[in-house]
Amino acid sequence: MKPFPRAEISRQALQDNLVRLREIAPNSKVMAVVKANGYGHGLLNVAQCVDNADGFGLARLEEALQLREGGVKAKLLLLEGCFRQTDLPLLVQHQIDTVVHHESQLEMLENSTLSAPITVWLKVDSGMHRLGFGLEQFDDVYQRLIDCPNVKKPVHLMTHFACADEPDNNLTQQQMDAFTQLISDLPGDRTLANSAGTLFWPQSQCDWIRPGIALYGVSPVFGDKGTHHGLQPAMELVSNLIAVREHKAGQSVGYGAHWTADKDTKLGVVAIGYGDGYPRNAPEGTPVWLNGRRVPIVGRVSMDMLTVDLGAEATDQVGDLVQLWGQALAVEEVAEHIGTIAYELVTKLTPRVVVDLQE
Repeated sequence: MKPFPRAEISRQALQDNLVRLREIAPNSKVMAVVKANGYGHGLLNVAQCVDNADGFGLARLEEALQLREGGVKAKLLLLEGCFRQTDLPLLVQHQIDTVVHHESQLEMLENSTLSAPITVWLKVDSGMHRLGFGLEQFDDVYQRLIDCPNVKKPVHLMTHFACADEPDNNLTQQQMDAFTQLISDLPGDRTLANSAGTLFWPQSQCDWIRPGIALYGVSPVFGDKGTHHGLQPAMELVSNLIAVREHKAGQSVGYGAHWTADKDTKLGVVAIGYGDGYPRNAPEGTPVWLNGRRVPIVGRVSMDMLTVDLGAEATDQVGDLVQLWGQALAVEEVAEHIGTIAYELVTKLTPRVVVDLQE
């Protein structure tokens, strides 16, 4: 028997999703975002599966170095930039691009002596108001980067959307207009579109798209599914039944005795819990997939186990495979039951979950 719980990752789904994203944005290069351990799918796994992506976006220098050590030669971009001046020589050595979004990062570049210039993506705050230089700061910052010998020319340009996952929210159009007006006559590549921008705002696709969650077959929009866009879920989170129990009406189950059976039934115990990253706050009724049907979680999710109501006539056996999300049960649907987003579910899996790459 294979170890459980485990996240089975489909190489084919990842590759097919990249093909589909290229179809959706045929005039753009693809910066595949693989931060947070490849959105829980395994950093190096994903990069090697979609090694024909034009580049990879990461949140931390350590992630970029892991890819270089794993033999990845494609463009790498640090989406949050560097935080220590001593990291800049590593960017030169390993040919890693960096975002500049704050005065401190600009000063590090201006005050360093480097053996070669670094490729820089200047981040504009067009309305997200989290990272990036404001519109009124842009001209000065851009000129300082042009004047800095440690910056390779041309300087590339980017922004990030706040509400692209709300297709009816006009803020995205306002951000696009502000960004385009600011940088329209400048050289260099542009990137605006995250997953939601790529799928719902085609006018934002520009030179590069930056798909994150969409690469893994998941929609960034609440109430939507990746399959609606021709994408396939790349992860199946599975475990096994480790007990099947007769359960009488009036009996409770689990910590706090929060659920009590209103009729005789059978309960199954599944070997997964919040110690593996499955949310403790999953409410009763959240479905799992077992032997061709949905069965509901009952009682509290505990550290190593959760319980499901199999029904009085169930014939399920110890060892049977349980899918928490995947092809049969979309992670987007599970997230809706729990009251969160699919991003959180796939990225919060702990090291106890074996990541198993499937051919």
